[in-house]
Amino acid sequence: MPSAELAPAGEQTPGVVTGRPLTWLRIEGLAVAGAAVVLFAATGHSWWLLPALFLVPDLSWLAYLAGPKAGAWFYNLAHSAPLPLALLGAGAWWDNSALTVAGAVGLFHLGLDRLLRYGLKYDHSFGLTHLGSHGPRQHH
Repeated sequence: MPSAELAPAGEQTPGVVTGRPLTWLRIEGLAVAGAAVVLFAATGHSWWLLPALFLVPDLSWLAYLAGPKAGAWFYNLAHSAPLPLALLGAGAWWDNSALTVAGAVGLFHLGLDRLLRYGLKYDHSFGLTHLGSHGPRQHH
């Protein structure tokens, strides 16, 4: 049985992707962001909308005011593929370009987050994600 590549003792955080899989997830993020730009372009809306709406998914951090579990749940909802894909699907189904734009912006945001190693949040630490930690380390 082949041995798995592990980070040296003390450098691993449970539940955090490292090594080559992390590289592939970052490449995937770039591909998702690129596809989102193509989808956005297909709507025919002005390009200024993409940067103007880019940070809208980050407003989900406001859910942390209700506590860390609610915060992580809403943050992860806004920063994972199901919501923007549902918006894209609804936009296509109802021929609604506003929903398509919302989905494309969400996917663009998601893709760039993954490229930059911003991942899904754990309930116990805003700074710790499945792709590593950002900001001051918080331990529970």
